[in-house]
Amino acid sequence: MITRLRRAVHLQLLPLALGFVLLGAIVGARSLLIESQRDSNNAARAAAVLDNQLVTTLSLAQDAETGQRGFLLTGEEPYLAPYRSAVSALPGQLEAISEAVASSPERRAQLAALRDALGDRMAEIDETIALYRAGNAAEALALLRTNRGKASMDRIRGVIGEMRRGESADLQQRLAVSERIDELLRWASILTLLGVVAVGAYGLYDARRRMRDVETAHAGLLAANEALRNEIATREAAELQVRQMQKMEAVGQLTGGIAHDFNNMLAVIMSAMNLIQRKLARGETDIGKFVDAATDATGRAAGLTTRLLAFSRQQPLAPQVIDANRVVTGMSDMLRRTLGETISVETVLAGGLWKTHADPSQIENAILNLAVNGRDAMPDGGSLTIETANCHLDDGYAASHAEVVAGQYVMIAVTDKGAGMTPDVLAKAFEPFFTTKPVDKGTGLGLSQVFGFVKQSGGHVKIYSELGEGTTVKIYLKRYFGEEQEAPEPQSAVDAARRPTETVLVVEDDERVRIGTVDALRELGYVVVHAGSAAEALKKLAEYPDVALLFTDIVMPAMNGRKLAEEALAGRPGLKVLFTTGFTRNAVVHNGVLDPGVNFIAKPFTLDQLAAKLREVLDRS
Repeated sequence: MITRLRRAVHLQLLPLALGFVLLGAIVGARSLLIESQRDSNNAARAAAVLDNQLVTTLSLAQDAETGQRGFLLTGEEPYLAPYRSAVSALPGQLEAISEAVASSPERRAQLAALRDALGDRMAEIDETIALYRAGNAAEALALLRTNRGKASMDRIRGVIGEMRRGESADLQQRLAVSERIDELLRWASILTLLGVVAVGAYGLYDARRRMRDVETAHAGLLAANEALRNEIATREAAELQVRQMQKMEAVGQLTGGIAHDFNNMLAVIMSAMNLIQRKLARGETDIGKFVDAATDATGRAAGLTTRLLAFSRQQPLAPQVIDANRVVTGMSDMLRRTLGETISVETVLAGGLWKTHADPSQIENAILNLAVNGRDAMPDGGSLTIETANCHLDDGYAASHAEVVAGQYVMIAVTDKGAGMTPDVLAKAFEPFFTTKPVDKGTGLGLSQVFGFVKQSGGHVKIYSELGEGTTVKIYLKRYFGEEQEAPEPQSAVDAARRPTETVLVVEDDERVRIGTVDALRELGYVVVHAGSAAEALKKLAEYPDVALLFTDIVMPAMNGRKLAEEALAGRPGLKVLFTTGFTRNAVVHNGVLDPGVNFIAKPFTLDQLAAKLREVLDRS
């Protein structure tokens, strides 16, 4: 069917194609005739120019002769002006004639004869002038009266006359050719017009016939288009279902990983608590190892939560202007102790390294995570290199990485000489809970935490790896262009023997958390006042004027912790405030960064962490 339709279409197009071929041939022939006519016209113009040049040359020779005779008759130099002009202009005039007749051997021979004749005539004129100036006027006039000058001028006139007659004959011949071309062009124009009319008429007839065919096919096309729309809708629905399934699979992988790790930690805590209860019920006190196990499990659970927040880019950051070289140098000893003697740690630090604005503790955690991954990739030992450099990610790189903004960055690279990664492993390296390590050797959140921290800091992270060649992870943090800031001085260690004397107001809407926090503060020696809401806290502040620090949760009903702090500070300007929460998207964290001047401790926290933070806030002037 399709073959017959194609053959029918070709037969219908054949007359139109032949018409266009014929029309193209006529137009092509007309173009050739126009080019030929243009050549004839150019030749005619060249002949006219050459004729003018020959007349000018004869006139110059006559001017030279006139100047000579005027000078010889009067002896006055001004009469030589026409002679001098002719002497100056004749070489250029002859050169122009030479270029004009370069393609004609006959004209070149005539030009040579003209040059000889002009040379003789100018030599005779020069000789008579020289004799007259030397005082030999009689000899000069005698030389003038000879036929030498006349013979030269006759030769000049004769050669120029021959050249002009020859050019005139050539011009007449070209004009005759041009007339014939004009006649051919006239007929070609008529044929072109007839051809255009014929092709246009056939095209109109063919267009009407095709319009009928199009109208016939249009109905079928509408039906097919409707069927296609239905098919597209069906496929889009199927693709939507597939994408939803992929999202659910990703969520399932994430929740499955979280559930797995938390169940392991809860199992340790639950088992330890049950054993502690039983032993205490029997009056036994050897419960230290169970307490240690529960404490370790809670610490691991808190670390897991921190890594999840880092991956989701919701951890509260406290960025500072830092020198990455100083950070790497400060970690060198710790890395060597952590990685063991089989791993050789080398640092390559760039001179003149730019400053960057980031959370130094998170940079340290990222470097430590990458270093531990590098160590695990080299079970038999090897070399680990930490490098810093100034880098510029250009528009081309940014175009191929949609999340990257072109500009200047500080790079920190960690390179190991381990087994490397296959392309499919490399593609999943940043996925949470994805790991190639054996069971109980890693959670699969290390690279995810690095990825989340870097992205939350506005940077970029890239992995380069080849199987058997090792792996390089490059962290790019934006260059800091602001003014230098002094790094905060490290807080001194808490004196365990020193008993606190301050009063702390604890505000927490969750009763169990509030009780635990109050007991912890009393254990540390603080005088504690507590409240379950912001309204109650404001009343307690009015009742207890000796409260030195407000320790408040942020996420609370009716009034959040930030609003509470503002109202409390309005009445007590010197009051110290410490915020806490387990949810970082709140009133004191914006774009993942703590607001300036905010004191914050994330839930959950250990007793030592709480003690250190309280002293840091209370001792700050």
